[in-house]
Amino acid sequence: MAGKATSKMRTVFRCTDCGAPSPKWNGRCGNCGAWNSLVEEFDAPSLAPVSLVPGQAAGPIGDVDATGSSPRSTGILELDRVLGGGLVPGSITLLGGEPGIGKSTLLLQLLGAVAASGRRALLVSGEESQAQVRGRAGRLKVIHPELWLAAETSLPLVIGHIEQSQASVVVVDSIQTLHNPELASSPGSVGQVRECSHALVRLAKENGVTILLVGHVTKEGTLAGPRVLEHIVDTVLEFEGDRHHALRLLRAVKHRFGATGELGLFQMEEEGLVGVGDPSSLFLGDRDHGAAGSIVTCAMEGARPLLVETQALVAETKLNFPRRTASGLDANRLALLLAVLEQRAAVKLSWLDVFVAAVGGVRLNEPAVDLALCLALASADAESPIPTDVVAIGEVGLAGEVRSVAHLARRLQEAARLGFTTAVVPKSAPDVAGLTLRRVATVREALDVFSLRSGASRGRKAEATRASGGGGSGGEKSQPTGRSWGSSGSAASTRSSGDYDPSRDSAERDDW
Repeated sequence: MAGKATSKMRTVFRCTDCGAPSPKWNGRCGNCGAWNSLVEEFDAPSLAPVSLVPGQAAGPIGDVDATGSSPRSTGILELDRVLGGGLVPGSITLLGGEPGIGKSTLLLQLLGAVAASGRRALLVSGEESQAQVRGRAGRLKVIHPELWLAAETSLPLVIGHIEQSQASVVVVDSIQTLHNPELASSPGSVGQVRECSHALVRLAKENGVTILLVGHVTKEGTLAGPRVLEHIVDTVLEFEGDRHHALRLLRAVKHRFGATGELGLFQMEEEGLVGVGDPSSLFLGDRDHGAAGSIVTCAMEGARPLLVETQALVAETKLNFPRRTASGLDANRLALLLAVLEQRAAVKLSWLDVFVAAVGGVRLNEPAVDLALCLALASADAESPIPTDVVAIGEVGLAGEVRSVAHLARRLQEAARLGFTTAVVPKSAPDVAGLTLRRVATVREALDVFSLRSGASRGRKAEATRASGGGGSGGEKSQPTGRSWGSSGSAASTRSSGDYDPSRDSAERDDW
């Protein structure tokens, strides 16, 4: 019928990374180039009238009241450290992390602290029942009259609970469980997550409510849902840690109200997450003194120095290709340092299994741990312990040189505070009271400080054993049955898959 507005539901494919629509499915998004990121959803055009009158008049920037952006303490010291003092009224924060890492526990403790300070807090649970949340709150001892609870997944009802409760801080657990009845797509889809988050952002800005959203993560460790979700929120927090360790790390990867360099440390205990005020003492608490292949280094997490023990273990391999295993350290960096040790310091580890680890469940990805890792590897190879009062800090280059790192003075001061007396550092390191500095220019000089270069004998021995065929009576190699070809296709020679000789293989191909 002419002149009658109609609304037709249509199917579109939308990118989960950038949110760009596509009329049909493609393996790659035409807007951002992401592969396999297009998902199907229903899209209906909106017929709501659009007002052209601004809701708030523009004016000089100097007349804007800046006191509204001042953070308010959460009552949790480590969380305040990451947020730069606390939560800002009217802000919206996204917290992501693996399942079971402690996101719900941390936010429930946050709401309990807010309620104890006299402000009303609301928890909207979309994944757990009210009884489950009540049981956790009892274990955490955060039950308070100002802490309200609602179990709801419908967006209009959630907004109704927030407005009715007049809470100052609201937690939505999680954003993937909310759904807008006006959209035909299922909860957790790109369209639902985008529209629900937009609605909550508008509510937070208009009413001055602080809202925290819990977000799921993918198997790659990134936040699930459209990338626009990270763009529209004010703060993005990552909560990470190893399930087999009690340590939890909280980082801010985006923060509109402050810096993102701070790190919050928590320890999971029976009464919940407890802030770790002195993490270096925690990492070094159960250290085995006098063990070969162990040395302490100092890493920087934001502006916070962490003294962590790095361990190395080498063993003769039974495999054709020796293993290289890194736990809490960069495996690519390990391969680089092994090559530097062999070429620049004559430490032969090519035919040995190598295992390295950062103790305590923390990940060390900065180059400042290079020198400590080289010393740990050489110590393990030589079976010669390094004194326990030694700390090593420095970056190692491809030429074997030891380079300075950022915040070196701050790192050395932390080592002196914890009782270390000697530090192996680059030539340009500044003097620090209470520390004896052993300045080195190359890795070779660093190994000479502890007479560790003699450990290369084990690597040469393993390599010689490998070249001789692994031993046997009289030093002769066994000849396992293999397949080879003569001119007529019959077996003319034997070939072992474990002892590959390119010249013999070439001769066999010529005969064939």
